[in-house]
Amino acid sequence: MEIKQDDLTGGEVIALLEEHLADMYATSPPESVHALDVNALKAPDITFFSGWRDGQLLGCVAIKMLSEHDAELKSMRTIHLARQAGVASGLLQHVLDFAKSQGILTVSLETGSEDYFLPARHLYEKFGFEYCGPFGNYQPDPYSKFMTKQL
Repeated sequence: MEIKQDDLTGGEVIALLEEHLADMYATSPPESVHALDVNALKAPDITFFSGWRDGQLLGCVAIKMLSEHDAELKSMRTIHLARQAGVASGLLQHVLDFAKSQGILTVSLETGSEDYFLPARHLYEKFGFEYCGPFGNYQPDPYSKFMTKQL
């Protein structure tokens, strides 16, 4: 898989992010959806990556700077056909390596508490993320699970 820093102008990436947002709103109450839209992901404090194989988009992930040494994982998504194929693991490892190279010491994330998000939580646990309380501007929410990892 080729992973590249993405400028969020390609139709495939935009479609995948729109699918991601639609699934988040279908799964969680609107006030508990923290996924970012395409315009928000273009903010200067966010670096966005997409993963490709043979010209086909397989998935994406972003990292948002919270402070000089702290960041948040955002918009982790794989296409349906690439699930259980190591794409998410490859993207996650890439973004963690990128974070280390930028001097980031802590990466945190928010994901859903519903069963729909169980595969994502298992992936994050496998990579050493531990459950924690809300961070940044998040508030306690029964529909959210918060996780963090020291790099």
